[in-house]
Amino acid sequence: MPEVAILLPLAAFIALAAAIVVVLRRAGRIVARTREVEGFRSAVKELAARIDTSLEGATTRIDAVRRQTVGADTIGPTIEAATDAVSRYAEEARSLGGPPAAIAIRDDLVEELERAERALAMVEHGAAILAQVRRRGRELEAQTAIKRGYLNLLHAREAIARHAQLAQELEPGPDEIPPNQAITVRDPRS
Repeated sequence: MPEVAILLPLAAFIALAAAIVVVLRRAGRIVARTREVEGFRSAVKELAARIDTSLEGATTRIDAVRRQTVGADTIGPTIEAATDAVSRYAEEARSLGGPPAAIAIRDDLVEELERAERALAMVEHGAAILAQVRRRGRELEAQTAIKRGYLNLLHAREAIARHAQLAQELEPGPDEIPPNQAITVRDPRS
């Protein structure tokens, strides 16, 4: 009988310890998911702010060329710097990790950055034509390329801001993938 008196509290202690371990593991997973989402949110917010600052300067300069207040031959360094920045931002966006719900936001950010890069190339093309124009027909082509590139750049900036807002509204979801498992990204160019 004395053995039962010792085993019963010992069994209760072991059951209580097991329950505490289960609760702590679940709480740890919730904290890890929340930390992962918060990290993604802050990374996207900071990246979107830098993107907007870079593209704002470029769009202002492109608009001046489009309105012919600045010569087309002076926009080259601006386009080159903006293109370099956008390609670096795209690489940085590709490396963002986060919960499964964040993957779509990350991919959309990369897509919009690639769109901005194409828009800058279109503006560069139009500015090169405009700087060398001698005939009237090529001037219209140059103006069209600059305007289309400018509008695409504006739309890409707006879309990036929308995706950054979606990232801020992202909530920690169910435990679909362990928080410390790496997420691989397939390069769309390959």
